[in-house]
Amino acid sequence: MSDLQPKILQSLNPSDYFTLAMDEEIRQENMPGSLCGFALELSKQPDLEALQQRINEFGLKFPLAYASLQQKGKRFFWYERAESLNLFKHYAATKNDTADFHKKILLDLINEKHDREAILPISFHLISNEHKSVFLLRWIHPFCDARSADLILKYLCTESEEQREKFDFPKLDSLVNLQLAKYKWWQKIGLFFKAKRYITRLDTLPSVIHADTQQTPERLNYQTYNLTLEQTQRVNKLARQQVGLTGTSLYYIGCFMRALYRMNPEQAGEAYCAPYAFNLRKNKALSPLLGNHVGALFAQAPKSILDNREALFQHLKQQHTQVIREKLDYAFLPVMWAASWLSLAKHGEQLRKAYGTGGERSSFWFSDIGRTDISEMSFFDSEITDILHLCQVTSPPALAFLSCQFNQKLSFSYNFVEPLFEMQWIEKLHELMLDELLME
Repeated sequence: MSDLQPKILQSLNPSDYFTLAMDEEIRQENMPGSLCGFALELSKQPDLEALQQRINEFGLKFPLAYASLQQKGKRFFWYERAESLNLFKHYAATKNDTADFHKKILLDLINEKHDREAILPISFHLISNEHKSVFLLRWIHPFCDARSADLILKYLCTESEEQREKFDFPKLDSLVNLQLAKYKWWQKIGLFFKAKRYITRLDTLPSVIHADTQQTPERLNYQTYNLTLEQTQRVNKLARQQVGLTGTSLYYIGCFMRALYRMNPEQAGEAYCAPYAFNLRKNKALSPLLGNHVGALFAQAPKSILDNREALFQHLKQQHTQVIREKLDYAFLPVMWAASWLSLAKHGEQLRKAYGTGGERSSFWFSDIGRTDISEMSFFDSEITDILHLCQVTSPPALAFLSCQFNQKLSFSYNFVEPLFEMQWIEKLHELMLDELLME
């Protein structure tokens, strides 16, 4: 290889290709691709010099942060970038900036369009005025998953250099590949067809889509809501009653399905279907830090049972029990591996479109980040007071519901594509969602 040719730093794993296909689908709608963000609201402006030093250290420890995602033949790789770019940028308000300064910059950053090869895979942005600061970690999804982003924030917040050395150690291969290596070739084929049969069954019911698909996607917007401690405790209690100790995500999904149904019971379609990811990392693991290490699952409920709350949660529980019993969670891994060899257009079609009808499979996107403990950490002499999550989404469904527990309180971020959805519609949806969450 000539010295003039860029160096390949890393190839993509099957889960990375899964998110890359969604990146391509979003770009085909003239949107920015699969940009995601974690934003921390801070009590005051942090120590800028110390923050810049820690980010520089992160870049030195993880040079993939500077890489360029490029195609070679039919495959994609992270290439070493010839020019040096800064991972960190500070936005300071002027006297002419309005009260919505922070949100305006956040929306500008999450809607910023770049060629895939040009954009930094991860970047850090501080947005400050005299009243508060917001720190945004923005990444493109093929670079890492939500758990990775959480680990990166934790890395930045960790004061001890000795403790920071523990991140991404031991060095691990893609967890998707490690899991697939446990199966013989004939077992992988069996799992592949098991997953395909499962998807085919889901696709017999056309999905309900609430987005105004006559409109052309223009811009992602978001709205975040925080529950009180008392409301959060009540939701946690009701979730345990309805779906058990490990089914909190199913409770959120079920409540969101019912809230959408109540928005318009006559909306076309026969079922609500939501894709969601499950993390392959062990609990509290600090490795792997970068990359996507998730499998895919679906939750689906026929519209005919949405009127009956008890029946809905019983259905979702039974569906999840079947998935675990039949190992369908791991059955999708060989599908992800096989799909990674398709063109991005074909891969995206397989992910989104129902077999037979060609309709959109997903009624909405869902992600439960779970409990985040960075609230217990100081952020460069500032306190973390709130958190929000951002995620570009295909249109349709043009709607993503993201949840987490921060400071022992539930936080919900509604991400939606305008004008397929409007803010007033989302506000009404949240009223119904809150009613469903707290319903005895």
